Amino acid sequence: MKIYGDKEIWFVTGSQHLYGPKVLEQVAANSQQIADGLTGSDKISAKIVAQPTVKSPDEILEVCQRANNDSNCVGLILWMHTFSPAKMWIAGLKALNKPYMHLHTQFNAELPWAEINMDYMNLHQSAHGDREFGYIGTRLRQDRRVVVGHWQQDRVQQEIDDWLRVAMGWAESQTLKVARFGDNMRQVAVTEGDKVAAQIHFGYEVHAFGLGDLAEVVDAVSDEDANALVDEYLQTYEVAEEVLKDEHQMAMIKNEARLEIGMERFLEKGGFKAFTNNFENLTGLTGLPGMATQRLMAKGYGYGGEGDWKTAAMTRIVKVISQGKEGGTSFMEDYTYNLGTRDQVLGAHMLEICPTIAAQKPRLEVALHTIGIRKDIARLKFTGKPGPAMNITTVDLGTRFRIVVNELDTVAPPADLPKLPVASALWEPRPNLGIAGAAWIHAGGAHHSVYSQGVTTEQIIDFAEMAGVEAVVIDNDTKVRTFKDELRQNAAYYHLKQGV
Repeated sequence: MKIYGDKEIWFVTGSQHLYGPKVLEQVAANSQQIADGLTGSDKISAKIVAQPTVKSPDEILEVCQRANNDSNCVGLILWMHTFSPAKMWIAGLKALNKPYMHLHTQFNAELPWAEINMDYMNLHQSAHGDREFGYIGTRLRQDRRVVVGHWQQDRVQQEIDDWLRVAMGWAESQTLKVARFGDNMRQVAVTEGDKVAAQIHFGYEVHAFGLGDLAEVVDAVSDEDANALVDEYLQTYEVAEEVLKDEHQMAMIKNEARLEIGMERFLEKGGFKAFTNNFENLTGLTGLPGMATQRLMAKGYGYGGEGDWKTAAMTRIVKVISQGKEGGTSFMEDYTYNLGTRDQVLGAHMLEICPTIAAQKPRLEVALHTIGIRKDIARLKFTGKPGPAMNITTVDLGTRFRIVVNELDTVAPPADLPKLPVASALWEPRPNLGIAGAAWIHAGGAHHSVYSQGVTTEQIIDFAEMAGVEAVVIDNDTKVRTFKDELRQNAAYYHLKQGV
C-alpha cells in the first residue's frame, strides 16, 4: 500500500492517429510500463495509473472530464510519447480542474546508434512532441510543474514525488474543514482575513463554534477514558518521579487527557482536520489546551493559535504534503532573538508546538500558564531538531493572498533552557536575520507561521501556483532592494490578473 492509500495520479500519454495501429500499440505498452515502473518505485508515494492513449480532441476532453469527476484522482502526469498536435488539447485543458504535471521524458534513455531509423524517430519523438504540448499550456497561461529527464532517474522520480505530494496537499485543501473555537485574539490584524476569499482560492471551509459546544463534549469524557490516556502519556514521554507523586500535577495531566479526547471527538464527528482556539476566550473549558493540542498536531491535525485559521489550514496541508517523510511540521511563532555573532531566532508559543519537530524524547511537565488564564497546564517540552527548515505564512492583503517562505537552519541551543517551560526551536534565518527579518516585514509576513522540516521551497511554490496566489521566497540569494522590487512587480501582476 502506498502512503496515500487509494489516491491516484493518472498517467496520460498523448499521440495521434497519424502513426497507425502498430505504433499506437507500442505507445500504450510503453506508457503502461512507465506507470507501473513509477508505482513500483520506493521513491513514489502514490499509485500512478496509466490511462488509454489520447489521440483526438474528444478523447482528451473525455479523460480530463473523467479525472475531474473521479474522487481518487488527485492529479495528472501528461506526456507526449510522439507528436500530439496541441490544438487537440485546448478543450481538455480548459475543462480540467485537477492539477497536472508535464513530464518531458522519453521511453528509452539512450539512442541505439547502430540501429536507429525513421521508424524509431517517429515513435520516440518526445523531444519535440512535448515542446508542442508545452506551447499550448503557456498559451492558456496555465501554471504547471515541468519535470525533464528520463523517468527511471532518481532525480526525476524525486521531482515527480515532490509534485504529487503537493497535489495531495491541494486535494486535501479542497475538502478541508477548520473548526474555530472562539474568535480571533482581540485587536490583532494579521490573523484576521476573508474566509470567503480563502475558500474560493484554497477550497477549505472555516466553521465557528462557541466554547460551550466544545465544553459539552469535553465534560462528557469518562474517567476511565481519561485515565487510559494518562497511562499512555506516562509510557510515551519522560516524566519526573516527583510529578508522579504529586496529586495536583497528576490531576492537571488528567485534565489535559480530557481535553485531548474531547477535542478529537468533536473534530472527528464534524470531519474537521484543523482547528484554532484563543486564550482570551476559554469560557466553559478547564484551561487553554496545551499537551492536548500538541498531541493532536502530532496526529496530523492543523492548528493555529489565537484564532489564526489560515495558519491552522496551512499546517494541515503541509502535514499532508510531508506525510511519511522525515522532518516534522508545527504551528510556530517567532518569539525572541539571540543577537550576537550569529543572529538567531528562538521560536516557541505559549504551549502549542508539535512534538514531530523534537530533537529528543519530549518531557511531560506541568507549569503555570499566565497569559489569558492563570492556571497550571500540562505540556510537552523539547527543543527542535537541528537541520534545514522553513517558515511558511499565508497573509490576506485585502485584494489577494500572499504566501511567504523563509528558509532556515535550525541549530542546537548553545545552553540549556531550564526555566523555559515550553517547547522551542532555535534557528538562523537565511541569508541572515538582518535581511530575512526586513524582507519578511516588507512582505507583510505574520508572526505566526508553519514551521517544517518535511517540505521543500519548490513544493510551496507549486502549491501557491495551484491556488493561483502569490509566493515569495526569502533565501540565501535574497537582497532587500531586489526583494522590494519583486513585491512591487508582483503587486502589478496580480492586480492585472484579477481584471477590472
